[in-house]
Amino acid sequence: MRQLIIAVTLFFLSISGFAQSEVEVFIEEGIEHHDKGEFVKAIESYEKALQLDPNSALANYEISLSYFSKGDYENALKYSDIVLKQDGDYVIPAYMTKGSALDMLGRTKESIKFFEKAIKKTKGHYLLYYNLALNHFKLNDLDNAEKSAIKGIENNPNHSSSHLLLGIIHDQQGNSVQTLLAAHYFLLLEPNTKRSVQALEMLQENFGGNVSKDPDKPNTINITISPNDDKQFGAAEMMVAMLEASKTLEKNEGKTEDEMFVENTESFFKVLGELKKDKNKEIWWTFYTPFFYDLAKSDHLEAYCKYITQSDNKNYQEWLGENEAKLNAFAQWLQED
Repeated sequence: MRQLIIAVTLFFLSISGFAQSEVEVFIEEGIEHHDKGEFVKAIESYEKALQLDPNSALANYEISLSYFSKGDYENALKYSDIVLKQDGDYVIPAYMTKGSALDMLGRTKESIKFFEKAIKKTKGHYLLYYNLALNHFKLNDLDNAEKSAIKGIENNPNHSSSHLLLGIIHDQQGNSVQTLLAAHYFLLLEPNTKRSVQALEMLQENFGGNVSKDPDKPNTINITISPNDDKQFGAAEMMVAMLEASKTLEKNEGKTEDEMFVENTESFFKVLGELKKDKNKEIWWTFYTPFFYDLAKSDHLEAYCKYITQSDNKNYQEWLGENEAKLNAFAQWLQED
């Protein structure tokens, strides 16, 4: 009898194991289709997996993602909810999909409340904060967008999208210094993508956008300082303008734009470091400024400048290829910093 029980048990275990392996095969098949943009085929594969295991958290999440990518946001909500009710694996991605689906359905305010509840329940996650910031930004609630983006960075300083969004928020407000700092850090993390070109343009515009020559008076330079209620950045913003204006000075005649970019970046970082006070507790002074101040004092600023501008500068791409040792030294410094 004992042998019979063991045999029957092994039989059912083998069936279960076989079914589970088939579930995994269908899920992998669905992921391959999804990655190719074949969302209908992906959904068909996930449905086969769910027929074998309706409670598979991975299959339910993946099918919700494919429905979202296909534009079927109602079904994205349906399958995300299954994962969320299980409250196990893939909960964070399911929160992301559901919140984004609510937003795409025009229910952005509801999506904001949903992300806020998700953050409380999960004790915070950088992707939840980022998507919350994005929704606030869509509603032009820039203050709350900034707060959420900063929370995301505090949770994961290496999340490039949070830095880019923070830069865009301040760019819209005309805050040059904050825009420059966030854009610089984004480019450090993501130097050579389509978004890098956008960020580099934003950086360049904020470094020289408030300086112009008087067409009627060639030797006259006009500097426009944007209204900024936060006085702690007033001196830094003026300094940025003066650095841009210094390109016209006699001592800088003959210098290339590349050389001036390195010199002015170094000056910008060093002046910010010298302006920093112990009472300054915001992310600009506690996170960005100390890092860039140390960078400006290191031997790696040139490599940094070449590295972050490679998306739109062929000269810098060539320099990076010819100076691998300097680039490796910079990478080593980053690891040790």
